[in-house]
Amino acid sequence: MRVGIFGGTFDPIHLGHLILAEQAREVAALDQVWFIPAAEPPHKLDKRISASIHRVNMVRLAIQHHPCFQLSTMELEREGPSYTHDTVRMLSEAHPDAQFYLLVGADMVKDLPNWYKIKEILQSVQVIGLGRPGVEVESLPVYVKNRLHWIPDPTLTNISSTMIRQRLSQGKSARYLVPDAVYQYMKEHGLYGS
Repeated sequence: MRVGIFGGTFDPIHLGHLILAEQAREVAALDQVWFIPAAEPPHKLDKRISASIHRVNMVRLAIQHHPCFQLSTMELEREGPSYTHDTVRMLSEAHPDAQFYLLVGADMVKDLPNWYKIKEILQSVQVIGLGRPGVEVESLPVYVKNRLHWIPDPTLTNISSTMIRQRLSQGKSARYLVPDAVYQYMKEHGLYGS
């Protein structure tokens, strides 16, 4: 089985996340994509994120009708920062017959050499990187490039979780930026000032 691992805070999950996951699924012929909300993202330890119950519920609502998308709460069930290295190790041990692919956006691909235990991660997974105009991968170290499946021309969106939170805190709409069920959930629970 070929499985895409898609981690993130998903605060909130939006259509850009879903488009990225679907394109990676198609390009790499993935059987499934597992969305894994982070408990304590190492790069966001100084930032406030929404309660995990809300982020999990929004992911569940966003992917509920896609037969190949699954939700995993494994990072929320363990203590401490949500390092990709730990997640990959645990998944590889639990599913030895699966081939894992790490889904990463263009900005994070450039930062891969700085990730915690990146060389060990790359021994277990390949990375699917979704390009963006102006982002080059030629300067990446060879050990990263050899494990990178770069998609240079994906369908792009400028949607971000930060932008959605800002819009809602300003009393603006996030309709059509997130799935309808997620939009209703955010309104019902007063998330981000909606």
